Parts: sequence; structure tokens; C-alpha cells
Amino acid sequence: MFIQDQNATLCQSLYALIHGEKDFIANLSNASALLFHSLEQINWAGFYLFKEEELVLGPFQGKTACIRIALGKGVCGTAASLKQTLVVKDVHQFPGHIACDAASRSEIVVPMIKNDKLLGVLDIDSPVLERFSEEDQRILEEFVTILVNEL
Repeated sequence: MFIQDQNATLCQSLYALIHGEKDFIANLSNASALLFHSLEQINWAGFYLFKEEELVLGPFQGKTACIRIALGKGVCGTAASLKQTLVVKDVHQFPGHIACDAASRSEIVVPMIKNDKLLGVLDIDSPVLERFSEEDQRILEEFVTILVNEL
């Protein structure tokens, strides 16, 4: 549901916000705010960081969220353990989905990986079924690449 100009603007805006800043938490904070206020039809955008063999809540925008997620559990834990992006058209059909917000209907999770090391995941939820397209996946993977390259 992105348009090409929005893609360029989103990634350019992220780069302008974080270029030269090495504080990962500050960059994730600005990135989550940028996503939350730029994307339509979403109700949560944020990050879970890989710490001590589990995902721990990081910077986000939206309602309160689960603090810890085990690898392999829910959409975030599964994407993290597989180290691959997951697009879930209907979260209620995903085995083991963790419902932090009952309004969420679809979700995309993009792992953040640098030098084969899992740093965490970008998680975006939507109250709309089938909200995330292949184009969304491509753009958000580019977004995450910009983030991890600035480390």
C-alpha cells in the first residue's frame, strides 16, 4: 500500500534523521515515530531487541505492548528465529499469535541482522486484514537496511 514517492520519502527521511548518529536506541526511537506517523492504517510500529536469547521491547509508537517474546513464539519470535521477514495477512490465523492489541488484524515483522547477527526485529501491526503487500515488505526491508547500516 505504498506508492513509489512515499517509499523514497520514507527512506530518505530515515536516512536524514539517523545519518551520523550512532546511538541505536535514539535511531530506533525516531524510526518508530517516522513509521507510525507516515504509514496509513497501522496501529503499532516499533522494535524488539534481541537480548539474552529472547526479544525485549524496544522503542515503539502505539498502545502498550508485550515486554518479552521467546524466540519461535508469535510472529515476532518466529521471524527472529527464522531470520526472515514474515507478512501475516490475518494474525488470528497465525498459530501462537501473541495478541497485545485485540484490534490488530495483520502484521509484518522484519528481522534486523548485521554480519549474520540478529539485533532484533521491526514489528508493524494494522487493524486492517491483508494490510501489508510485497511492495511494503520490500520497502520495509530497505528501511531496516538503512537502520542497521548506520550502526
